[in-house]
Amino acid sequence: MKEPWWKGAVIYQVYPRSFKDSNNDGIGDLKGVSSKLDYIADLGVDAIWLSPIYKSPMKDFGYDISDYYAIDPIFGTMEDFDELLEEAHKRGLKVILDMVLNHTSDQHPWFIESRSSRDNPKADWYIWVDGEKGTPPNNWQSYFGGSAWNWDETRKQYYLCLFTKEQPDLNWRNPEVKKAVFDVVRFWLEKGVDGFRLDVVNLYYKDAKLRNNPRKKRRTEIEFENYYNIFTRDRPETLLAVEELQEIVDSFGDRVTIGEVATDLGVIQYYEYTKPGRLNLAFNFEFKDVNIFSARAFGDVIDLTERIFGEVAWPSYVLGNHDSPRFISRFSNGKDDVQRARVLAAMLLTVRGTPFLYAGEEIGMTEGDIPYEKLQDPLGVNLWPKHKGRDGCRTPMQWDDSEFAGFSTVEPWLPVNENKNEVNVEHEARDPNSMLNYYKELLRLRKESNALKFGDYRKLETSNTEVLAYLREYEDERKIVILNFNDQEVGLELKGTDFKGFSVQFGTHRQEGILSLELTLAPLEIIIGEVLGP
Repeated sequence: MKEPWWKGAVIYQVYPRSFKDSNNDGIGDLKGVSSKLDYIADLGVDAIWLSPIYKSPMKDFGYDISDYYAIDPIFGTMEDFDELLEEAHKRGLKVILDMVLNHTSDQHPWFIESRSSRDNPKADWYIWVDGEKGTPPNNWQSYFGGSAWNWDETRKQYYLCLFTKEQPDLNWRNPEVKKAVFDVVRFWLEKGVDGFRLDVVNLYYKDAKLRNNPRKKRRTEIEFENYYNIFTRDRPETLLAVEELQEIVDSFGDRVTIGEVATDLGVIQYYEYTKPGRLNLAFNFEFKDVNIFSARAFGDVIDLTERIFGEVAWPSYVLGNHDSPRFISRFSNGKDDVQRARVLAAMLLTVRGTPFLYAGEEIGMTEGDIPYEKLQDPLGVNLWPKHKGRDGCRTPMQWDDSEFAGFSTVEPWLPVNENKNEVNVEHEARDPNSMLNYYKELLRLRKESNALKFGDYRKLETSNTEVLAYLREYEDERKIVILNFNDQEVGLELKGTDFKGFSVQFGTHRQEGILSLELTLAPLEIIIGEVLGP
């Protein structure tokens, strides 16, 4: 049986503002992305996910959409997008769009009409509630700080905005709203896009009774985190809407849906949203929540995911994205940063599930240090210094060692990282031992192996708890992966196996050859091999 393309794909996230500036205004754009399609294809990934490119006032950098049917002039034109889509498809690359359906911009015509009076045709397209000015209807909190309710002087009512006050939440309980957003989905599918990343998909419906969220006993400085936000997400109606949306996408054939599920319930909820008839994938963010470089910690995430997903749903994994610090910096110990990142990359690309790479990871880009006066992210501006925001992971892509790293010829919208002279595509392309060429080799090996793309996962018992070892098995093909998380040499015995050895196909510390089940591993060594018969 032919597997769906998205099961075996590696999906590469492009944050357009920071990828490549073609017109030298300091902001990346669609022509810039198109100019780098050969690079992306040569890397060995299968699909591009573009962060929002729609018309927007950019209060939250595109996640506040004012026109779902237009490209923001900052990024180019619809013709530029059509060209990107065509050229990507010529290179065998799928194109996935970020689709934000929980909220719009307050500059969207829908909201402008909705706020104009209490009796206009779109009066209840958003969530409006009576109340006294200065006294919000309940304790719901914004992700970006403060109450989630914003007072409107025209209607003398509150409207809900779970993010910035310029991002009012749509009222999905109104059938007209649901029809309108489904029409948006159809428009882009008819254009030929290959799927959607669905922003905060589990927030579509809120509690109809507007009940207060329960307060946690443990307090933090960030007020939003002090509540169990059970009445503003994961409402039962959301899953029904997801099934309707999936039915539309499926009617267009070989497409994909990927849900961003903002939840405290982790893997259980990711599984809930990817059961048959629902989304194809939901980001498993558990790797991002691991705060220690440990085989046991990452292995526990994989084990839990395998137990819950089983054969019913297909998992996915991510180490970083536009909302979280660069993972090479998260696990920095000041001396083994690059090799640690290689261990994690090998894990990401060989476990069972669809992996997501965030542009720049393949060259080892680190978290940028952005001073307060240069912050752009409203999350950082609002919550500084409790939360520094997300600008550090959004610094411009480092193409070469020129003044602005080959991203632009003028000063970019965010400062270029200081390590651009050593960490850049041009430099690493020439170095056979670079991070870039390491990723290329890993991606090539994965692309050629059905076991690594589609196979079952079986964890192996090891004599050292900081060595993660597992099998990937598909039909007659069996791959073994051994990852040493220790920063020192260790002896290793693989226990309880049904084979006696394996041949090395990929290794960071040894050439190809036959190995037994007892071996000595170098610090942070990585081995991928072909299992030999019993």
